[in-house]
Amino acid sequence: MMRIFIDADACPVKDEVYRVAARYGLSVAVVSNRMIAVPQSPVIERVIVEAGPDCADDWIAEHAGAGDVVITSDIPLASRCVAGKADVLDPKGRHLDGDAIGMALAMRDLMTDLRSAGVMTPGGPSFTKADRSRFLSALDTLIVRVRKQSLLKRLHPGRN
Repeated sequence: MMRIFIDADACPVKDEVYRVAARYGLSVAVVSNRMIAVPQSPVIERVIVEAGPDCADDWIAEHAGAGDVVITSDIPLASRCVAGKADVLDPKGRHLDGDAIGMALAMRDLMTDLRSAGVMTPGGPSFTKADRSRFLSALDTLIVRVRKQSLLKRLHPGRN
């Protein structure tokens, strides 16, 4: 069964994920290294991991797999999840799949190299209502697509 994993630290779309998950009857794992308020619901699980670098990322990468959706803006985590066959959305609604993740990693590495060389790089644009709307649309579309693929695999197990 499909599950949604939220890389919860600094995720601006948690409430949107809860609403969409409730509409589709999906479980949600909210993963962080500190206490985060989550709605009281039998389908929402709060997962608190050790306070250390990449502990939440490691937990998500270990538990998310094919048929799951991961919400994160962390590009290395997204890459690990895509390698594990999970679908990944960033909070602005960008689907980070096998085709997009390579470019996202290259851009991240380029910006890191520029900053380490002392170049002042601009921060990303602010999160807007349009971003929130785009995310909601992308999440809904992704859930429908993944559910359809899962159904087809169950009906026709020999096909890809």
